[in-house]
Amino acid sequence: MAKMGGIEFAPLNIPMERRLQTLGSIYYIFIVFVLPAATIVIPFYVFFYTSYWYLVILNGIWMYYDWHSPKRGAYPSRWWRTMRIHTHFANYFPIKLHRTVELDPNQNYLFGYHPHGIISIGAYVNFCTNGTGAFEKFPGINIALCTLVGQFWTPLRREWGLLHGLIDVSRESLLYSLSDKRKGQGVVVVVGGAEEALDAHPGHHILTLNRRKGFIRMALKTGAQLVPIYSFGENELFLQADNPKGSLIRSIQGYAKQVMGFSPPVFHGRGIFNYNFGLLPFRREVNTVVGAPIAVTKTVNPTPEIVDKLHAQYTEALMKLFEDNKTKYGVSKDSKLVIQ
Repeated sequence: MAKMGGIEFAPLNIPMERRLQTLGSIYYIFIVFVLPAATIVIPFYVFFYTSYWYLVILNGIWMYYDWHSPKRGAYPSRWWRTMRIHTHFANYFPIKLHRTVELDPNQNYLFGYHPHGIISIGAYVNFCTNGTGAFEKFPGINIALCTLVGQFWTPLRREWGLLHGLIDVSRESLLYSLSDKRKGQGVVVVVGGAEEALDAHPGHHILTLNRRKGFIRMALKTGAQLVPIYSFGENELFLQADNPKGSLIRSIQGYAKQVMGFSPPVFHGRGIFNYNFGLLPFRREVNTVVGAPIAVTKTVNPTPEIVDKLHAQYTEALMKLFEDNKTKYGVSKDSKLVIQ
């Protein structure tokens, strides 16, 4: 390993498998960061400066026709979700999915994923792809990951997401997916959202949950069983600037969240050819533990008292999941889960 100016460079002679794993990571970062920006800029160029302007019109017609797919369960493709590159990406860290109990395919489930991390890599790998074997571990359960509606505003990127089972996190979308007459439906909600991403620091286990009760109401309205999930290692994948509440950085991020709907963390990982700085995540093991389901009685119009009671039950189950598994997956026995 060569060093220059404090930068550690990756060696040239590395096994092919590790090269493929890095390629999987590059693929993911390209989809998340590069493709959305490109599909905003390129159509303007194509429309105004080439003879292929009609392709932009055709894509606009398609998006209009297909606009409601993110709220109608998407159109997940098993072929896309089982591509080999997803396994390479999962092995890059590696990310491992652990099932604590079997899930009944005759029930519907609302999974709460914690923590958010910087960009919820564990949620994507485990539940948008079969990179960690979710299809085999939860047979008969059609699992879809929820994301912000803005993720479906750019061409190509939206279709890529829909083919991987990504759906809109709106109320309409969740009601459609969980109220389906078919059973064995599951949706994954990253509960802490953009606010929690700002607390994603290595060694920290801080969740934004106390005021997040919309997913509890949705479980009650649909009768879907609640399932807590905790990913040990999700917060270790990137380093972000220190941004305590009340700081200038946190204030700017809070304003950005009000304007754009999300708060961009100031973060970095490693590079393709170096281990110190870049957009690729660090190679840190992630262990995603899926807890036991909490039975929910369908209540179309739940009172605040009913919501609070189920929220408290869910919080207790999540904390127990954390305590029961933390020392198995590299977390100190003295570490506590902080819920705010």
